[in-house]
Amino acid sequence: MDDPDSRNAIHDEAPLGDDSILSTRSLEAFTRKVTTTASHLVGPGADPSGSHYHNAMAQVHRHLKKPGIQQGMFTMAKTTPTDLVRSKFSTSEIQSRALSYVPDDMLKNIPDNENAYSLFQGFQATYPDLGHDVKRRGRRASRGRKMLDEIPSTPDSPHHLHKLKKERSTLMHDLEMLSIRKNMASSEIHEIDNKIANLSGMRRIILDRLAGLEQEEALLEHDIVDMEGRIEDAQALVDEAESIAAAADTPTKSDDDDLVTDQDAGEFMSKSIYEKLPSTPSKPRRHKNAKRKSMPILHEHFEPGYNIREIKAHGDTITALDFDVPFGTMVSSSLDDTVRVWDLNAGRCIGLLEGHTASVRTLQVEDNVLATGSMDATIRLWDLSRAHYDPQGSQFGKDDDEDGIAFENPDDQPVEPPEGSMEDCPLFTLESHMDEITALHFRGDVLVSGSADKTLRQWDLVKGRCVQTLDVMWAAAQASVSIGTGEGTWRQANRPAAVTADFVGALQVFESALACGTADGMVRLWDLRSGQVHRSLVGHTGPVTCLQFDDVHLVTGSLDRSIRIWDLRTGSIFDAYAYDNPVTSMMFDSRRIVAAAGEDVVKVYDKMESRQWDCGAGATEADRGRTPGIVDHVRVKDGYLIEGRRDGVVGAWAC
Repeated sequence: MDDPDSRNAIHDEAPLGDDSILSTRSLEAFTRKVTTTASHLVGPGADPSGSHYHNAMAQVHRHLKKPGIQQGMFTMAKTTPTDLVRSKFSTSEIQSRALSYVPDDMLKNIPDNENAYSLFQGFQATYPDLGHDVKRRGRRASRGRKMLDEIPSTPDSPHHLHKLKKERSTLMHDLEMLSIRKNMASSEIHEIDNKIANLSGMRRIILDRLAGLEQEEALLEHDIVDMEGRIEDAQALVDEAESIAAAADTPTKSDDDDLVTDQDAGEFMSKSIYEKLPSTPSKPRRHKNAKRKSMPILHEHFEPGYNIREIKAHGDTITALDFDVPFGTMVSSSLDDTVRVWDLNAGRCIGLLEGHTASVRTLQVEDNVLATGSMDATIRLWDLSRAHYDPQGSQFGKDDDEDGIAFENPDDQPVEPPEGSMEDCPLFTLESHMDEITALHFRGDVLVSGSADKTLRQWDLVKGRCVQTLDVMWAAAQASVSIGTGEGTWRQANRPAAVTADFVGALQVFESALACGTADGMVRLWDLRSGQVHRSLVGHTGPVTCLQFDDVHLVTGSLDRSIRIWDLRTGSIFDAYAYDNPVTSMMFDSRRIVAAAGEDVVKVYDKMESRQWDCGAGATEADRGRTPGIVDHVRVKDGYLIEGRRDGVVGAWAC
């Protein structure tokens, strides 16, 4: 048998680690040594000399004299009991306890929970006892389980009663679990609603930030245009100085040079007298298209039907309006005989365009160029980039230290901009029509106008003169003779035309192609190279008031209360939409067709979703008891909608 002393002794050669005095094994060995020594001291067969005790203590002292053991004892003496206990934990247990530990500060700020169920109940309710399919099969096979029951039972036996109570408790438990699941689902819905509300708040903040960025972008665009204008003026001055210097260096003419020879006389008589006339100061000034270097995108993040802005633009019915880009420049005309230019980004009036002697019936804005057609039978072109306008709000002609923001109007009344802000904008005037201008459209250097004098005129914007006149009645008669049928002849519309119906209701030009809608309800496609009508589209029963075409389709609106979509490849009707009132204005972009149909809302047709919906003040202010004016004119570009009403109000909407 082994000696217990040698078995329980602490060996000196044991390495520091699991066999050290701090380890569990060493502590157990030390405890056994002390117990054995005490039993020898107090036992019946104890050694009276105490040699065993002295030997054991000598071994302990020798073991404690080791440097590693002494360092461990000092470290243990400095260690708190909590750290001593934690040092015995494994790594995974320490990580688990660290994650499950909650500081007192967090315990003080525990939010109130309105949930009637505990976390354990929620876990119990979500933990599947049996699968859904198993439960379903169990319900279906309940009769089979009764047949396979080993213990026969009768309705009056205690076993049957116990079984029924057990099933009832199971059903009650399932009902309680379902209630807990319902409560959990409701809590998740409330949590999602709170997240949506928080995200909506963050979205509004980012939208405000985006609006600020676009305002800064517009200011930079304005500064760039202003700087380019200064560069052009400086370049013109330099060129003029160089031409003067070159003229001063040329020798003067002698008296013999002033004599007219026979050759010169023949040359003079062979040329037109008009080519010999000197150029007058009224020669058209060449305009420069200054396209925007960036496009606004703020309106794309608004909900469809969102009212971006509302402006009290005029004091009477709006007759025409157009804008270049979203949040850009808008021009509006009214029966109050004024033409106003607006900054849609700030909602301010830039200035008034003066020159026409009557109301403007039609206009178009393209980049910075504006064309206006008036009841005075003239067409005027304007360069809006020459306007003296400060987007930051300082008035033109005032000192910087004067107070007040330009064009601000807290009372929402028609704004009176400063005088002289648009005095440099007129380019030239086109005069050839004998009656009021009812429609015009230009693209590049070609402009086509339609008038109540029953003619269409093509204009060269470079030279500022009429280059071709198209007689609609003559063209209709020629088409009747050449075709031999009544398809191209002038005909009276089946529906009686309104008093305000224009002879030329709408037109659009693209290179040498021209589409024109007239009061007889027909749409004629012209070739400007030959001046002939090569196709007539018959379908409307009332005067055509608006039209627009792209590469494939031509969309027309009429007083017969319909909008028709034509296939330009076949000349047939592709689709049609009917409304309750006559269509007075229409326009489309890549996704939607918008129309003004004699109501206080704009009729919007979404081509992507194939649905009709209303957009405008009539749809939003119906609950407020307000009655907005009837919409007569609409324009849309990239989902940014502008409407002009009979009460002189202009509304900007996202659609």
